[in-house]
Amino acid sequence: QVPLVESGGGLVQAGGSLRLSCVASGRTFSTYAMGWFRQAPGKEREFVAAVSVSGRNTYYADSVKGRFTISRDNAKNTVYLEMSSLKPEDTAVYYCAVRIVSSSYYNTGAYAYWGQGTQVTVSS
Repeated sequence: QVPLVESGGGLVQAGGSLRLSCVASGRTFSTYAMGWFRQAPGKEREFVAAVSVSGRNTYYADSVKGRFTISRDNAKNTVYLEMSSLKPEDTAVYYCAVRIVSSSYYNTGAYAYWGQGTQVTVSS
């Protein structure tokens, strides 16, 4: 088990920015790749971004590329998602998760130990 707690969500106007944080408990955080996903009402959970164990490699959904930045601080057991130029279509509950299957960074099924999520609402 890797308990995860997300924070940093909120209400922001279109074009604004937010930084999400995800703090993990335990000593194994630095051995896992991490991902951010989101789920809008009535839609399936979708991949947003992922970061490798070292933090050197990052991966993004096309819809957020150039606007979102994922990073991690292994000393703080924390992964971040910096979001800028936010759009109303970015409105969703955002979740972080631990990658437990090494075959893919993009597949929801490769992740486990989901956090409780943090709501991001972007007004137009």
